[in-house]
Amino acid sequence: MKPVLMCCNVSVDFDGFYALQGADLNVYPHEVRFLIGPNGAGKTTLLDVICGKTRASSGKVLFYSHDITDMPEHKIVRMGISRKFQSPSIFHPLTVWENMELALKQDRGLFAVLRAKMSETDRDRIITLLQRIELLDYAHQKAGSLSHGQKQWLEIGMQLIQSPQLLLLDEPIAGMSAAEREHTGELIHEIARDCAVVIVEHDMDFVRRFSKQVTVMHEGKVLCEGTMEDIQQNEKVVEIYLGREEKAC
Repeated sequence: MKPVLMCCNVSVDFDGFYALQGADLNVYPHEVRFLIGPNGAGKTTLLDVICGKTRASSGKVLFYSHDITDMPEHKIVRMGISRKFQSPSIFHPLTVWENMELALKQDRGLFAVLRAKMSETDRDRIITLLQRIELLDYAHQKAGSLSHGQKQWLEIGMQLIQSPQLLLLDEPIAGMSAAEREHTGELIHEIARDCAVVIVEHDMDFVRRFSKQVTVMHEGKVLCEGTMEDIQQNEKVVEIYLGREEKAC
């Protein structure tokens, strides 16, 4: 099976500080891959490089064998890579439905989208996704009135309406209740039926509960990869990261 994504020896130099130092990462179709590691390990920077927010100083990023290393962000989105940042980026004064409609037709202006007549196919897609993220009952409610977790789900839905082949999530459960975290974990695995998902996460309980493949980063490099069971038995990982996490708890 060919990887969806290949990051090959990627480095990022911020005026002499190497946020990434030759990082390698392969992600396969329908995979749920967690990136973990201490603060400053390079996890978010790697996501930034993949989506075009940050340029790699060296190395390559391949998406289905296409070199996207120097491609601008909007072209990478059109290629099929969507990114959800830690804080929800939604339009609070608009309804949940209007947010989804805007994401569906993001190449048009706001008012053009809201005035345009929607096809039955587009309407069905929005209904299906709102059911999936458990927001159909809130379709005509202002997005700003949603709970924090619901806002996170809405933004995930806004990414999914664009039919990505790779979805990047940065700490998706931050600030969520226990029930919201559980639903988010289940949602991530459901999303993986349609596209690969890469998640940066610090919550080890969540990673243990919902991970299959885990990549540990440290000082801008990939330290090791494997199942959570493999990772927990790696002495170096325990020493530099998991041991600290246990003490923090």
